[in-house]
Amino acid sequence: MSQTDEIDDSSAPLIEHLTELRSRLIWCVVYFVIGMVICFGFATPIFNFLTDPLCQVLETRGQDCALIFISPQEGFFVAIKVSFLGGFILGFPFIANQLWRFVAPGLYKSEKGAFLPFLVASPFMFILGASFAFYVVTPLAYDFFLGFQQFGAEGEALEASGAAPPLSVVFQGSAQEYLNLTIKFIVAFGMCFQLPVLLTLMGKAGLVSAEGLGNVRKYAVVAILVLAALVTPPDVITQVILFVVVYGLYEISIFLVRRVEKKREAELRAQGLWFEDDEDDNTDTSSAGPETGPDPDYDPLHDHDPLMDEFDDEDDTTDGKDRKS
Repeated sequence: MSQTDEIDDSSAPLIEHLTELRSRLIWCVVYFVIGMVICFGFATPIFNFLTDPLCQVLETRGQDCALIFISPQEGFFVAIKVSFLGGFILGFPFIANQLWRFVAPGLYKSEKGAFLPFLVASPFMFILGASFAFYVVTPLAYDFFLGFQQFGAEGEALEASGAAPPLSVVFQGSAQEYLNLTIKFIVAFGMCFQLPVLLTLMGKAGLVSAEGLGNVRKYAVVAILVLAALVTPPDVITQVILFVVVYGLYEISIFLVRRVEKKREAELRAQGLWFEDDEDDNTDTSSAGPETGPDPDYDPLHDHDPLMDEFDDEDDTTDGKDRKS
């Protein structure tokens, strides 16, 4: 291994590593708490932003966008949950930096260069999945849920059949329940969008292969269906959307793992460390035919052997002397 690919000079004992880990974790908590405090001061604007998909659906139906508190402490807990989510998002770059500074000294320089792109791609894919959930999935889901209201075009109660009195069923949502459902959408899709990053990293480490992922595709479909049923509300629309998205990401992951394998093969070939399977040699030998087949007295172990060449030279010299005599 070259000197440019060596591990950083660090011979700290286990206790020092544990001490450093504790220090890094304390800094992660500090960054998270600072982000929570900042977001708590802006909890109301953040919550109003998160209610935008619901308000758009209610506006298209001619209804006012209004949520209620069903308990005195609900408003406080809503602000805590909003600041919790915002604190994690604000503090993540600093938290990731602390974790990287703890792990990096134990990696080779080539491993650092290979791992760093995944560290950058992970938050990007999470934000992409969260944005897809917020701007695409949640409006469709809330439009589906609000379709079960019962009232007329002007908001009047519907006339019931028979002797039953008129009935009007109108949405009066809880702020906390709405926030819980919205965060569930955001986190679920954000985590599912990590699939290409995870599988590509595992492929680069040699833990999975493109062929293996392709062979278990039918099992992956079942697993994705179960995942869609567990992490989404019980409606067909969001389950189908999550299934289609995650399965598409699975196929993209197979493509990325295949590219990683081809790149690794090219690098090993350039270094002269790539060895073909013996099947190719056997195929060439069997296709040669009886007329062009190899010599049965030929021993490949003696080919290009310096010791055997020396014996051959001695035999030739002896044969020459015998001829002269």
